[in-house]
Amino acid sequence: MAEANNTEVKPKENGLLKFVLELGPIIVFFFANLRGEWLEKTFPPLSELGGPLFVATAFFMVATVLSLVVSKIVFKHLPLMPLVSCGIVLAFGGLGIYLHNELFIKMKPTIINAIFGTVLLGGLFFGKSLLGYVFNSAFNLDDEGWRKLTFRWGIFFFFLAILNEVVWRNFSDEAWISFKLWGTMPITILFTMLQMPMIMRHTVEEPENAAE
Repeated sequence: MAEANNTEVKPKENGLLKFVLELGPIIVFFFANLRGEWLEKTFPPLSELGGPLFVATAFFMVATVLSLVVSKIVFKHLPLMPLVSCGIVLAFGGLGIYLHNELFIKMKPTIINAIFGTVLLGGLFFGKSLLGYVFNSAFNLDDEGWRKLTFRWGIFFFFLAILNEVVWRNFSDEAWISFKLWGTMPITILFTMLQMPMIMRHTVEEPENAAE
């Protein structure tokens, strides 16, 4: 069965810029919550949102959309995973603000990670290493490599979903928000780095004179 490494390899993209675009909205969320009371006093209409967490959520939603717009302009396409995340951010963030219910906001990372984990592991069940269709511009792996990477990321997404539930249910709002930036991101970076030995073992070298 044809696997991900047989798909057309996309042009290499600026990994640092993609990382900044994905991290940017989280940073905006963190600092908007930190300065939520000041923002409400400086811009009185924001006080109608219901508090610093809701103000931060509104800023996060705007930053997420702007991140996708920049991605579209720079990379000429919309990355699938951030696009799905944006849809969930807008849906749950909008519901949270409209209903003044923090539950929708706090469970958003759980839902996003659970969906990604389900899709990746579900794809493997049907013989598809779906991660290869997302990251084939960054790596050129053999079939076994894509299967292993897809499985590991699927499990990791479920781990993040459970971790988010543990943190928001047992700690303060400030601790949960700080963990989104200073906990989740470092854990994800560390997990990604730990995959590099396996990625290197399964990397398929491209012929120097391959037809363009």
